[in-house]
Amino acid sequence: MAKKSSIVKNEKRFEKAKKFLSIRRSLRKASINMKLSEEERTQAFLKLQKLPKSTCLNRVVRRCGLTGRPRGHLRHFGLSRIAVRELAHKGHLPGVTKASW
Repeated sequence: MAKKSSIVKNEKRFEKAKKFLSIRRSLRKASINMKLSEEERTQAFLKLQKLPKSTCLNRVVRRCGLTGRPRGHLRHFGLSRIAVRELAHKGHLPGVTKASW
């Protein structure tokens, strides 16, 4: 089980990233738009750099929905590989069967 502080910190980071998403996208588009002047692109890039680091969506870590584990996350289930295995063995995941060959 992950520390509660890590899970809460990641949730705050996700909320902040959602809040600044449109601002970051518009500044990013302006900074790479070749139709704008060099000065306008530079100003957009500088504004983008001044935004807080935690507003970037890349800094959000996908975590397991049950345990909060950051590694081995399976997007389809929203769980870590360990949690998926345990739930599949118990029969709580419909359509998931143990492979045998």
